[in-house]
This record gives sequence, structure tokens and C-alpha cells, in this order.
Amino acid sequence: MRKKIILSVTTLICIILLVIGGAVLWMRHRTIPETADRSNSIPTLYVHGWGAGARSTNSMIHYAEQYNDAKKVLTATISPEGKVSFSGYWPASAKRPLIQVISVDNKYYNYKVTQKWFGNVLQKLQKDYHIKRYNTVSHSMGNLTTMYYQVTNGQNKQLPALQKQVNIAGHFDGIVGIDDKPNQNLLQKNGAPKIQDSNFKYLNNHRQGYPKKQVDVLNIFGNLQDGSNSDGDVTVVSAKSLKYLLRDRYKDYQELEISGKKGQHSQLHENTRVDRAIGKFLWQK
Repeated sequence: MRKKIILSVTTLICIILLVIGGAVLWMRHRTIPETADRSNSIPTLYVHGWGAGARSTNSMIHYAEQYNDAKKVLTATISPEGKVSFSGYWPASAKRPLIQVISVDNKYYNYKVTQKWFGNVLQKLQKDYHIKRYNTVSHSMGNLTTMYYQVTNGQNKQLPALQKQVNIAGHFDGIVGIDDKPNQNLLQKNGAPKIQDSNFKYLNNHRQGYPKKQVDVLNIFGNLQDGSNSDGDVTVVSAKSLKYLLRDRYKDYQELEISGKKGQHSQLHENTRVDRAIGKFLWQK
């Protein structure tokens, strides 16, 4: 009889634990219904680079949560077909909401397509949460995706408006080992790179689509100080060519060069100096 009681109690405890565990899991992944209104919020979207995922933006998000009173509210996952799904919970009390954007097909680099995927994220945020404004923090390939989106849709007043744009290790005019070489290029007196790759030419030809005098820009790039004048993948010239692309378009433009080993391409998103600069730029007046 005693054994039966013990067995029954044990079974009951297991059931309770399973119910609690299920409830916690549901809480973590539930999303607010489509009627949720977050139109007064300005979410910051973190966009990773080529071959990357959550790991490349996790530390930046964690730093913002720990030191900038920010909160990750959603993960936006983009399928290989460009379909977007949200997981997480966006409470109305979130002062500085953060959204991590993850592309399942993380090596796809047709920016005319990936910009549409990014646009799908924004349109779903607009539909489900009624957002009107947003910021971006992009690393490497993510910079080209968001830039292609801006020159395509930046003048569309029916879509959410970009407020602040953080670019990290952006290859706006070539990648070392693919279509660029260390110390091959230079910025001319007018700021334009002497050698211009296909992406730079496309963005330059469509730059009038970028929102005018609306966006504050922080351009962060690395220099290993090893003679290559690059972060190992992106030259300083390629990164700094962004200023010329956005000439007469940006509201404010700032640059931050990270020198030495911490300026390596992938180390730039694991750098507390970068984290501090992003926090100050996005949220401190």
C-alpha cells in the first residue's frame, strides 16, 4: 500500500513538472496577437552576416540588455523561401525592444532577393505590431541586405521608417580575396573609391531611393594594423566608401575604426568597445 502511495505521489509530481515545463516553454515562444500595438516603440533589428546566425549577434544583444536597459523581444526567422516567423514575447513595457533576425539560408548573397526577405520582416512587424520606426545593427553581408532594402524602399512612406543605422564591417566596395585586394583601392578627393565593384555601382546608381535627411549612421570598421589596411576580409576603403554612397542623404554620419586584433572581421561583433559605441549611438542623447 505504501509503495502504491509513493508511486502515485511520484507520478503526480512528474505530471506537475511536465505541465510547468510546458507552460514555461510556451511563455518563451508565444507571440502577441496581431492586435498588439507597439507603434510608439522603436525596435532595433540585428542582422547577421554570411554563414552566420544567432551566435554573431548574441553578445551585442546581451550587452545591450545588461548595460542599455534594452530587451530582446522577438526572433524573426526567415525561411529559404523568404517566409518570416516570429518567436518570443514583446511586452508593452519593453523600453528598448531588440529583434534578432536569422536567415536559415545564411549563405545566399543575391541582395536583390535578401532585401525582399528583410522587407518581409518589416512588413510582418508592421502588420502584427503596427511599428512605424526602427533601427538596424548589421554585420558584414547584413549591411548589403539592409542597404539594398533602403535604396529600394526608403522613400516609401507606407512602410516603417529607418531612424538609426549601425554598419559593422560592411563591404560596400568589395571583399578581400573575391573582388578586392589589400591596398589596391583608394578614396579620391571627393570621397569616391577609385575602383568600384558591382554592388557599389548598383547602390550608387540607386542612392536617391535612400531616405533623405532622416537617418543617423554609425559606420564601424576594423584595421588589423598588419599592413593590409583591412579587417582581414574588408578593407578600410571598402568600408569607408559608405559615406560617399550616402552623400547628401544621411542626417548624421559617424565613423569608428577599431585597430589591432580586436579589429578582425568577426571580432568586431565580439568587442565591448563596439558594444559601448552602439549603445551610446542608439540610445544616449
